[in-house]
Amino acid sequence: MESYDLASLRMTQNEKAWTILFDSAKLMVMDEYGTRSWFIDVEGIPDEELLSRFANTVDIDVAVEAVTIGGRSLQGSGYFHPNPKHKAAAVRGHGELAGYVPGAPRSS
Repeated sequence: MESYDLASLRMTQNEKAWTILFDSAKLMVMDEYGTRSWFIDVEGIPDEELLSRFANTVDIDVAVEAVTIGGRSLQGSGYFHPNPKHKAAAVRGHGELAGYVPGAPRSS
């Protein structure tokens, strides 16, 4: 498993777009049995309206654009799972994570 601290996170759904403010966010990428999966854990989200919106709908598929602290840009699609009580969320990725190179230096 590889993990990357994120500097920024942007999410879109249809015509709506959000720049997610957070205290910390970490991207994790796992390769198991020939399958690559990825997810993002986000802590300290002050946008209660955003968390509530996704907590009260089944339409949680989003497009994600993330930039690591080292400056690497990554894009993918996933499902946004909010946790309003803890001001947190997880994005469970599905499909390719564009910009990800296995084993690449984390500062690039």
